[in-house]
Formats: sequence, C-alpha cells, structure tokens
Amino acid sequence: MENNTLGPSMLLLEGLKVTPQSSIPAFVLLLLIYVFVMLSNIGLMTMITLERSLHQPMFLLFCNMGANDALGATAIVPRLLSDVFTPTSRRYIHYSSCALQAFCAHVHASAAHTVLMIMAFDRYVAICNPLRYPTIMTNRTVVKLSVSAWAVAVVMVVVLVGLSVRLSQCRAVIFNPFCDNASLFKLSCEDVVINNIYGLAYTVVLLGSSLGSIVLTYLRIAMVCLTNRSRSKNSRALQTCATHLILYIIMFASGGAIVLLHRFPDLSDQRKWASILFHVVPPAMNAIIYGLQIKAVRQKIFIMFTKNTVADGK
Repeated sequence: MENNTLGPSMLLLEGLKVTPQSSIPAFVLLLLIYVFVMLSNIGLMTMITLERSLHQPMFLLFCNMGANDALGATAIVPRLLSDVFTPTSRRYIHYSSCALQAFCAHVHASAAHTVLMIMAFDRYVAICNPLRYPTIMTNRTVVKLSVSAWAVAVVMVVVLVGLSVRLSQCRAVIFNPFCDNASLFKLSCEDVVINNIYGLAYTVVLLGSSLGSIVLTYLRIAMVCLTNRSRSKNSRALQTCATHLILYIIMFASGGAIVLLHRFPDLSDQRKWASILFHVVPPAMNAIIYGLQIKAVRQKIFIMFTKNTVADGK
C-alpha cells in the first residue's frame, strides 16, 4: 500500500478502529449522536428562520453556528458509519473525496473560531454600548460579518489544502479515521516545509486571533459589570456571556487536545478519537446550550410543545 498499488486516484482509509465486538455499539452511538446533531441544529435554525421575533443579530449568529455544526458532523460521521462494518483492507476512498473531506473538516474548525469571534463582538456591543447596539448590530451588519467570517475560513483552508493537493503521491494509506490536511501531505515524498510553515501560521493566526479577541472582549465586559451597580443588568450580561464562553471553552479545549496529542506519537489512538470527538461533541452541545439556556428560544420550544399537546388532546 505504501507504494501506491491502489493507483494514483484511490486511497486506503484507516477509518474507525473498533473490534468486531464493539462495532455495533460504536455504530449505534455515532448514529444517535449524528441524528441528534442534525435534528437539533437544523431544528434551531428552522425555528429562528420561521419566527420573526427571533430575527435578531444574536439569533442570526446562532444560525451560522448551526450550519457550521451540521457541516462538520456531515463531513466526518457518515463516512465513519459506512466504514464500521467494512474490513480495514477494503476501506477505499477516492483522492478527490479525501481532499473534499479534509476541506470541509478544516472549514468547520476555522468557521467555528471566526463565527465565535463575531458573537463575542456582538456581546461586547450589547453590554458595553447598549444604547448604540440597535444601530451598530443591524441584521445587515450581521450578514456582512457572517459572510466575512465564512470567507476568511474558506480562503485560509483553500490555501491550506491546495498546498497539499499540489504534491505528488508516493503513498496510498491514510493513517487517520478521516481525511485531513496532514493526512494529505503525508502521502507525498516531496519536501513539505512550505506546508508545515503555512500550517503553523494558519494555526497560530486562527487560535491566536480568536483567543485574543475572546480575552480582550471579556476583560472589557468584566470591567463594565464591575462598575455597573445594577444587579439585574449584570445578571443578564453574565447569563448571555456564560453561554458563549462555555461553548468557546468546549471548542477550544477539544481542539487544543488534538494539537497537544500530536506531540506524543505513543498516544496516536487517543489523538484520533479526540479528532472525532471535536466534530461531534461541540456540535451536539451547541444546540443544547443555545436552545435551552436562551430564554426566547426556550419559550418558543415550550409554546410549540404546548400547542402539540393541546392538539393531541382534542
């Protein structure tokens, strides 16, 4: 396989490493998580779209997160499910499909950071400049910021994956549960210094800008809360900020675990599981955190279930 006996366009994907005894439980668990991620995020997006009262900047940003979560889960989980019951020696994938999967996986990770940066700015304006919030964070502004967030993520990933796709192949095995950029350039025997430099710069810029903006934003918000003597306003501010901060910590910790585990070759299996969890755990948590802890959305869910109960009773 290392000599590319599969042909230049076909690869062998390691996929999910499970024993025959644990294949069914793993399949069922992944399937349930995927179904939950899709239903919860698409349901939240649909509710926000249909309810005019939810057509507000913060909720429009929730739609961005929901779309990104659905993209991330769909890029990874269906292929993992299809490979569970496929023998390891027959888990073939076309090179173009592998590159597309890597592209979608990295766009999901990048957009998660850029969209959360916009959400941090939204919370900053709402708490630190509440009187100017309606004029600054209009729906049109949110759309522009959202397009910019996705455009930055896509452009950065196009360059990242493009640098790997340009390389020639001398191997045909992907030693990973799914295709990512590192898996692509490891297929080549050429010099990959440029790939490593850009990959490092990409990671530093993305993580540094998101972490820096979050820290500065919340320091400013904390200062405003400390100088504000209104307990009710501070309570509302902390409630909305806590939701965003919890989500960021979950996403940053799961992504940081992957980067950290890369430094320990003996923990390769743990790194592979961590990379899978990154694409399923935060997306599964997002809809719960935003859907159940934001009062307006929670009320809409309660009203919908109440109407259905009354209709069934009649």
